Amino acid sequence: MLRSVFLAAAGSSRLQRLVESAPVSKGIVRRFVAGSAVEDALRASGELAAEGLAVSLDYLGEDTLTAEQATATRDQYLTLLRRLAEAGLTPAAEVSVKLSALGQKVDDRMAYDYAHAICAAAAEAGTTVTLDAEDHTTTDSTLEILAELRKDHPSTGAVLQAYLRRTEGDCRELATAGSRVRLCKGAYAEPESVAYQSALDVDKSYVRCLTILMSGAGYPMVATHDPRLIAIAEDRARWFDRGPDEYEFQMLYGVRPEEQARLAGDGHVVRVYVPYGDQWYGYLMRRLAERPANMAFFGRALASRK
Repeated sequence: MLRSVFLAAAGSSRLQRLVESAPVSKGIVRRFVAGSAVEDALRASGELAAEGLAVSLDYLGEDTLTAEQATATRDQYLTLLRRLAEAGLTPAAEVSVKLSALGQKVDDRMAYDYAHAICAAAAEAGTTVTLDAEDHTTTDSTLEILAELRKDHPSTGAVLQAYLRRTEGDCRELATAGSRVRLCKGAYAEPESVAYQSALDVDKSYVRCLTILMSGAGYPMVATHDPRLIAIAEDRARWFDRGPDEYEFQMLYGVRPEEQARLAGDGHVVRVYVPYGDQWYGYLMRRLAERPANMAFFGRALASRK
């Protein structure tokens, strides 16, 4: 029930204003979001790289409704990639991009053109791009744009969400040589017609999808904090004779840092998903909805507010 509450809160502008104005929010946001500016993203990336961790940076921005907003997001990524290269943080740091922030809901072609420009800048900086997944209404468009981008930039990564019923089929399509696929559970409120609703069904789907990706010729990126799924991923890698450089784990900034360090210490590639920017509200609500531990952290912070 709490998960549903937080997912509903992600779309509430009234609650957004309330949370953004609450003093307690600043401390919570600092745990999950690197900061608001490029300098914050560079600082967090440098700290994580010094610990032997890879990074995927996400400039927070969704529901772009104008070409001007989309252009500003594109320019932010171009600046970020240039600064990452200048700081010597590539290829350890890549970027994650939401096509909705590039105007996907305004003009698919504009979103493609801007994503292509970001992919070209990433290639020049010596790193890669991953296209984030969003709600199910954008999946077809995102995968179509991905296919076009890969013609010029074949290392462009995809994100698939295990809670969507279609995802096993998408995994089969994308488990090909050179294909980078991040598999996550999913963090949007979706109807039962397109998405599994129970945690057990989502976990079962995740394992089925993970097996498809591990048995294929691509590069699986296992995005989970669930200890059982991490253990299953390690097991599946052994099943299919994958070395530690043939897949990676991905975790969120501020979530289970000890486990991130443990996996990296065991020789795994561990990439930390680091968001930054002012539009943190929707991101934070979905992160709180994903894990009971995150919701408990939020509740303790509220209870301790002076």
